[in-house]
Amino acid sequence: MRNIFTLFLLTLCSFSYAQQTPAPQQSEAIMITGATVHIGNGQTILSGNVGFENGKITFVGDGRSMQPSDTKNYKIIKADGKHVYPGFIVPSNQLGLVEIDAVRSTNDKREVGNFNPNVRSIIAYNTDSKVTPTIRSNGILLAQISPEGGRISGQSSIVELDAWNWEDAAYKADDAIHLNWPTVFKRRWWRSTAPAAKNDDYDKQTEEINSFFKEAYAYSQTSASVKNLKFEAMRGLFDGSKNLFVHTHGAKEITAAVLMLKKLGVTPVVFGGRDSWMITDFLKQNNISIILRQMHNLPRNPDTDIDQPFKTPAMLAEAGVLFAISADQDHGGLRNLPFQAGHAVGFGLSKEDALKAITSNTAKILKIDKTVGSLETGKDATLFISAGDALDMRTCIVEQAFIRGKEIDLDNKQKALYRKFSNKYKSK
Repeated sequence: MRNIFTLFLLTLCSFSYAQQTPAPQQSEAIMITGATVHIGNGQTILSGNVGFENGKITFVGDGRSMQPSDTKNYKIIKADGKHVYPGFIVPSNQLGLVEIDAVRSTNDKREVGNFNPNVRSIIAYNTDSKVTPTIRSNGILLAQISPEGGRISGQSSIVELDAWNWEDAAYKADDAIHLNWPTVFKRRWWRSTAPAAKNDDYDKQTEEINSFFKEAYAYSQTSASVKNLKFEAMRGLFDGSKNLFVHTHGAKEITAAVLMLKKLGVTPVVFGGRDSWMITDFLKQNNISIILRQMHNLPRNPDTDIDQPFKTPAMLAEAGVLFAISADQDHGGLRNLPFQAGHAVGFGLSKEDALKAITSNTAKILKIDKTVGSLETGKDATLFISAGDALDMRTCIVEQAFIRGKEIDLDNKQKALYRKFSNKYKSK
């Protein structure tokens, strides 16, 4: 009874903070001047200007070469000494699908069954989540919302983090299907320190995947009069219109998945990739992209360097493997995305390559790089201004943010609580 009462209080508190109203469309042209502009493709402009109108970037360049007449039609935002970044993008997470983990009625991240490619996460996405404002306060403006569970979890969608409903939020709907590859060795979650045991069902599980994909491929070559919803959802994998995300960590599992899917003409994206540093040549040869997860973690293998998770991004960059960085799938930790990228800088990755790992590289992997991911003329004005280095938790202070030119509200429940209790003690 006590636990039930505690959950009730948590639920009540979560709804005590009013959700921000989504921003209106951009009504006037804006020019940000004098900032250090991080393009997102590895380039930086000191004392740069960024202009945008009607939600699109119209100018990016050195502000010192501009004349006053060039900016007369723009509203000026002076950002001397500050930094401008493209909006950060966080791939494969359950933002908006889970509100309070302990309350089942706010948890909508998985469906029953083992093979569910037809499940669409977008229709369960909650734009009124109280978690969303807390992560966009750190510059995260786009997210790939993914289901989990089963062998094939379903389809993810990419959303903008400011919208009235899921239809408004959808930036690219049903962009990828998510496959959970079986492990060669398995551990019990309650005995994580115990030696791993061999998965005796591994061959059977991989054969089930192989058979399902072969049937889906055969179906995709026909125009069936009776629709199979599961196989209809799989069509995009074989014509290249959808990504396939393979969730796995081990080098053996990554290799097996790539070789099996290659026979069907599918080039997967590996999400997880803990041991990807071991097989960089293989990844490069097969044009495999990696999205690293759980960088702020210890290595799983006892004979691996303790700082290997922090060194892996630099090793992938040096090998020429396209990679991105994601935060843990736990929706509450997504705000740490820029700091995970920043952590890799201390272990050999350049600062601009770290930025690419959460902007342009992510956009390329998600196939949305023509419109977002970098600050370039003609792309969406999805960007933000930070008082300092946005990859450093000490200096990341996001002052203004724009999604397709719309200036969004950066307030959130945590800021409101901070103000509340700060004022309480100031008044005494």
